[in-house]
Amino acid sequence: MSLLSRDRFVAVIGASGVGLGRLQGARTCWLGSVGFIDEGFAAFAVALDTLDRLLAEHAKGRADLCVLVSAHFSRYCLVPWSEQITSVNELQGFAQVCFEDLYGVPSQPWSIVLSAEAAGRERIASALPQDLLGRLRQLVAARGLRLRSVQPYLMAAFNRFDRSLASGDFLFVVAEPVRSVVLLAREGRWAAVRSVGCADNDAALGALISRERELQAALSERPLNIYLHAPGRLDSLPELPGVQLRTLEDDPAPLRDGLYVMSRAVA
Repeated sequence: MSLLSRDRFVAVIGASGVGLGRLQGARTCWLGSVGFIDEGFAAFAVALDTLDRLLAEHAKGRADLCVLVSAHFSRYCLVPWSEQITSVNELQGFAQVCFEDLYGVPSQPWSIVLSAEAAGRERIASALPQDLLGRLRQLVAARGLRLRSVQPYLMAAFNRFDRSLASGDFLFVVAEPVRSVVLLAREGRWAAVRSVGCADNDAALGALISRERELQAALSERPLNIYLHAPGRLDSLPELPGVQLRTLEDDPAPLRDGLYVMSRAVA
């Protein structure tokens, strides 16, 4: 191993807790997690203070940090294709308008990232609060670390499972304990993205997926493959008819911690 190699850490900012792990090849050495009282969206300030304490304890010297952010602190929308848009700045402005149409004019600025798609195709836009990102960069820099990436958990999970999903028509549900995000693709194109407050038990997820099935059956006769990833289901995997589970497997040292499971998306 090179003397100049850097340690690699992954942090997970959940709805009511923060966890930290050290990446060691394909494995994650879990360093622990700390819970906090869920005070709604504004809890990200408490979450970042908690992360700072974890970094102070475990991340010394040269190190890279990847951060996953719960759907609790993220927003999503579908950005239609428009031939009138000819620049990156125009595309960002159009995405901002799409978010405002869906959520209203924001009380604070958001940082928007769009999926890379071919011309003529819709994009998925994800957004995180600029205050969260700014404070995160400050605390990481103050610790002498390098921030390699910040991703909504939905994106990390989709990238992890992408190759195992049907290429044409599918519904991909990422069910965190307090919020689920639904991604819909039709004929290889993004068709919808929705974030819904929802428990991750079978009854709540079954109702959510049934509503999506009914909606899509009314819009299209094409069959729909349905996939579910529920990282917080530690004691029993979901059992829903017609739903294919996607889990983060092949872990030699499983831990009973949902944040640890989420961290495996970047291992």
